[in-house]
Amino acid sequence: MGTSLDAATSAGQLSAELLGAMAYGELSAFGRLSLDSREAPTLHDRSVLAKIAVGAYGNFALLSDRLWEIGVDPEHAMLPFQRSFDHFHERTKPGDWFESVMKAYVIDTVSSDFYRAVSMFLDSTTQHFVERVASPDQATEVLRVLLNRALADDPRLASRLALWGRRLVGEALTQAQRVGVEHPVLGPALKNTPDARAAVKTLTAELAAKHARRMTGLGLTA
Repeated sequence: MGTSLDAATSAGQLSAELLGAMAYGELSAFGRLSLDSREAPTLHDRSVLAKIAVGAYGNFALLSDRLWEIGVDPEHAMLPFQRSFDHFHERTKPGDWFESVMKAYVIDTVSSDFYRAVSMFLDSTTQHFVERVASPDQATEVLRVLLNRALADDPRLASRLALWGRRLVGEALTQAQRVGVEHPVLGPALKNTPDARAAVKTLTAELAAKHARRMTGLGLTA
């Protein structure tokens, strides 16, 4: 009885931590993309990034509602992640529009992979919810198209964006490791083992491999 209760408590904590991390990530994305849209070279591109920002806020609202449903104050769930997420974005400020689009693409895809990997150890309802929010969607494809177009228009961007992409994914994977280790409910759950550091190391290797395939698809080296 006690073991079942402990397991249920742990699962509930994992759900709250994961949803809290996702919620703050989406709220941050909304603010970041709204600002980045102002640097767009055309009004069309500006409207495209603004629309993606609105989608991020929509995801934030969905996550907040879900947290209330499971009895967790969204602000309390997000606060433990605020400092590290904000520091990450301070360290990875884009230099121009093209770097902004690359950052949005890399962060969107890598974080989605991370959240879905963690959700596999949750109850089916939460797992399906995370899959719905974190799965690649139209925004991901739009960002990929923007990058492909930019690279086709100016092939000289390839080396710079490849280098920027490598820096971003390095920072993103370090962030994923930090989240897994600093939030002990998340780390061990990844591989159902008490060794959080080993679990997170394995996951980050998987995330890096997926990122490399996406960069190859763009004609860039990861």
